[in-house]
Amino acid sequence: MEELAQLRTYLEAERYDEAMMLIGEMEEMAKEDKLNKIGSFSIVLLIHLLKQHVEKRSTRSWDVSIRNAVREIERINKRRKSGGYYASEDDMREILLSVFPTALDRAALEIYEGRFESDEIEAMLDVEAIMTEAIALMQQAH
Repeated sequence: MEELAQLRTYLEAERYDEAMMLIGEMEEMAKEDKLNKIGSFSIVLLIHLLKQHVEKRSTRSWDVSIRNAVREIERINKRRKSGGYYASEDDMREILLSVFPTALDRAALEIYEGRFESDEIEAMLDVEAIMTEAIALMQQAH
């Protein structure tokens, strides 16, 4: 809210260049918040995809978690008024890659009752195939 008060001050003082710079910063902050939330749901999505790929099975719980994560990513990513999306496919891939280590660590605690370390689990995976599947699921929601 501090930014809004500052914006008002700039506008009242007719300092339009500074107001426009602040608006740009506020837009960037809002987008960053959206991308962080997408990252959180991407972790959930990846955890369950990792479990499916390594254990070569699924459960209703995992399937529901995947669907819910995809729905939340779609809801957060969609621009309500102007249409379109905050994150492009490239942004989504970057988000998935950035959260992958966290998802892998968490999934390793559950895969085969936690018998393997994260690096051992990663060696069992085709990471690119999982990323491709995750992006396809996210795009399917569009």
